[in-house]
Amino acid sequence: MQPTLRADNSPATPPGRTRLTDLDVLRGFALLGIVVVNATYFASAFHGTGVADPAITTAADRAVSTLITLLFETKFYLLFSFLFGYSFTLQRLSAERRGTRFTAAFLRRLAALFAIGAAHAVLLFTGDILTTYALLGLVLLAAGRLRARTAATAACILLILTAGVYAALGALQAAHGPANTLNAQAITVQAHHSAALLAGHPVQVITSHLQELPDTAALLLLFQAPCALAMFLFGLAAGQHGLLARPARTTVLRRIQLIGFPVGLAGAALYTHATDHWSGTPGEIYALAVDVLTAPALTAAYVATVLRLLKGRHGHHITSALVPAGRMALSNYLTQSAVLAVVFTGYGFAAVGRLSPATVLALTLTLYALQLCVSARWMRTHAYGPLEWVLRAATHLTLPRWRTPPLDRTV
Repeated sequence: MQPTLRADNSPATPPGRTRLTDLDVLRGFALLGIVVVNATYFASAFHGTGVADPAITTAADRAVSTLITLLFETKFYLLFSFLFGYSFTLQRLSAERRGTRFTAAFLRRLAALFAIGAAHAVLLFTGDILTTYALLGLVLLAAGRLRARTAATAACILLILTAGVYAALGALQAAHGPANTLNAQAITVQAHHSAALLAGHPVQVITSHLQELPDTAALLLLFQAPCALAMFLFGLAAGQHGLLARPARTTVLRRIQLIGFPVGLAGAALYTHATDHWSGTPGEIYALAVDVLTAPALTAAYVATVLRLLKGRHGHHITSALVPAGRMALSNYLTQSAVLAVVFTGYGFAAVGRLSPATVLALTLTLYALQLCVSARWMRTHAYGPLEWVLRAATHLTLPRWRTPPLDRTV
């Protein structure tokens, strides 16, 4: 079932929204959280190191940083992961309808995604998530025939085990006494060194990325990968039930909000407090363990809120604004990194460590607003975003249509 389109290819208000429309709205919404979080890593070489950024000195700086940590960090990549798992079920159904080999096509898709992600990590942003998705996609492919209940149960177990690993690491650190001051000093020196490289010429920028890749890969393996896989499985279970293919009842969405916001915000508050005040201590690691278990609740509450807004009087306007960006989410994700790299590294203005958190937030919101406008204009005349076109070509080994809307956008 296809979305109802006007003559200009912009979504019109259909009698009932389609699963593609809701998926694209959620992807477009997730792009906001992704750019807000990723910008903090571009803007400061200290972010994520466990050592306080010496450039954050004012109450306004701390307030903005706290707000971003509380509401955005560790939340939106979970949403993208859920949507990846959900989309997997649509891609498989589309292949079955066409009578094509899904496994071979999906493996080609993962290979192309890995190649794009590897280039992204080396050239623009070491915190790339695409390579992780490509590797975890192999697990998703193997688990693709799991029953929905089994997949959801496995996801819950995976989150519990990940939280348990963090709790064990916290206990291990507590047993060995307080954090080493010399280690903090070494991190500070390394952060200043990284900032100097990032502000240098392009070769130095790439050198810094290559130096950071081992540590970043370890962080992704320990923290993001298990959580992303769990959300893949939740998305797989939701896709098998077609949860986004039919309008959710308002009472269900309200219940998700009533549970998700208190639970998720409580965990996020603890995580934020630990990041600000318990950095480098066992308490910070314990807080991470709690966040692993509670962040999905806040993500679910965000999703429920968006879906409820789509049912309201302004639902059509929200849909029209977010669907085009969501349809070309991969292109927008890479564009965000490219713009931020120009602003903060030696590719352009080399502003790393020089802009206040409030300025960085204003920049990211402006970038996101521009992406919504550009995406709307692009999708009026093109079937896919630029990188979506490349990914589809690699998946199906054909040249997709460029300007004419395709007959089937499920993949």
